[in-house]
Amino acid sequence: MLDFPRWKTIGISIILVLGILFSIPSFLPQKVHDSLPGFLQAKVNLGLDLAGGSHLLLEADLADLQKTQLANMEKTVRAAMRGDRGPDDDIAIGELSNAGGKISFLVRDQRQLDAARDRLFNETGGAGIATGQRDWRIDVVDTTRIVLTPTSAGQTQAVANAMDTARDIIDRRVNALGTREPTIIREGTDRVVVQVPGLQDPSALKELIGKTARLEFRMVDANADPNEAAAGRAPVGSEIVPYAEGEGNGARFEVLRRQVMISGEQLIDAKQSYDPQNNQPVVSIRFDSGGSSTFAKVTAQSVGQRFAMVLDGKVLSAPSINEPILGGSAQISGSFSVASANALAISLRSGALPVKMEVVEERTVTPELGKDSIEKGAIAGIIATVSVLVLMIVVYGRFGVYACIALFFNIFLIIAIMAAFNATLTLPGIAGFVLTIGAAVDANVLINERIREELKRGRKVFQAVELGYSEASRAIFDANVTNVIAASLMFWFGSGPIKGFAVVLTIGIVTSVFTAVTVTRMFVAHWLRTKRPTTINI
Repeated sequence: MLDFPRWKTIGISIILVLGILFSIPSFLPQKVHDSLPGFLQAKVNLGLDLAGGSHLLLEADLADLQKTQLANMEKTVRAAMRGDRGPDDDIAIGELSNAGGKISFLVRDQRQLDAARDRLFNETGGAGIATGQRDWRIDVVDTTRIVLTPTSAGQTQAVANAMDTARDIIDRRVNALGTREPTIIREGTDRVVVQVPGLQDPSALKELIGKTARLEFRMVDANADPNEAAAGRAPVGSEIVPYAEGEGNGARFEVLRRQVMISGEQLIDAKQSYDPQNNQPVVSIRFDSGGSSTFAKVTAQSVGQRFAMVLDGKVLSAPSINEPILGGSAQISGSFSVASANALAISLRSGALPVKMEVVEERTVTPELGKDSIEKGAIAGIIATVSVLVLMIVVYGRFGVYACIALFFNIFLIIAIMAAFNATLTLPGIAGFVLTIGAAVDANVLINERIREELKRGRKVFQAVELGYSEASRAIFDANVTNVIAASLMFWFGSGPIKGFAVVLTIGIVTSVFTAVTVTRMFVAHWLRTKRPTTINI
């Protein structure tokens, strides 16, 4: 028991000091916290149920996803029909139609029908090709017409992929607001839950994450008949796209080619700026090398024609191309305020949502309930701590004092570790915290009782203490391993509140074993080495 090396004492002391140091910022007012050095600014954040905030439930528009699938397949078909070995390898096809949720087109040369089908077969396998489940079914009708129909397996996989991507993009957009620890999780097959602690006005949040931010540059169909378009009929290969509210200078719509000239996927930057001509807020965008090259090529070939900037299915503007647009930069103008232009820039930078998301449920949680919960949680924690302290000191004397000191270090270590991981404390987390405090001295109870038993058997003081710690440690380890397994299962299978409880409980188990066994052993070893008592009262 006396064999407790100096290096171990120094190491444990450093850990305890760091635990106190990194837990303090979580107790400081925000102004004081912001003035601390950067390495000390990690703190425990409060969850939605404690700090209040906004709760949104978003639902995917699956009809929009199907439309996007069709548009993407049109691009795939056009690319597949262009050969890899130059124009001589191209397969001539007629206009593509997406009526009825299917892609159909005519192969002009019947001799190329099999080649066209083979190329599409390689492009439409999807993730399920190994199991024989394809994303698209390929049929040949009327001798030379190929029809592509989405399969149920392909649609299911498309929804799953779109929702995973949407969750990641929403996460990037919300974090761009500078919020702390938002909770963004999928619910069911087509819903996403967004919880942002501390945000009391959800309107800006709804505007930001509800915007699909699907940006497209498309050519205006100059050959479209205005009378036909006014009647709602567009030529094959084109569609009628309305202007965004407040745009168009009197025009209600434009007839645009369905083929996208360049899309927002090729953006590398977007930021709010000002139009040098009228000083109005705009969004300046910059394309990658491929997008820059395409933009320059298309505008060089289309001088004198018009192209449209389309955002989320609405035309923002449709200017004429007076000269080739080089350099890979462009400017999106419209009826923007500084805030809306900045929000659009954030949306474009974070990427377009693969599917439109509609807010189907909205709640604003006030901080009063959280304040009451924190106060009651603090009272419960104080009562639990004081009760444990008194009981341990009365029953175990000096060894109880050591257990109480270790308990205080345990509290600081839990907070420091949560702050280091930027964890969020929720109401269930407070329950886990209080439970951890109450159970933290269990290990000391086992150790002290085992020492008592060894003393009653006639062991010397040093031998009794040594056996008490070594023998009790096995039972302590076994008991806490089962607790960690239970907490891990709660975290793995549980939802947000259950996960919060499991995280705090797991951290508390690890730190309590460290403080109750290792730290108290250090105290006892130092006392025995210094005083060398022949009897102890425990």
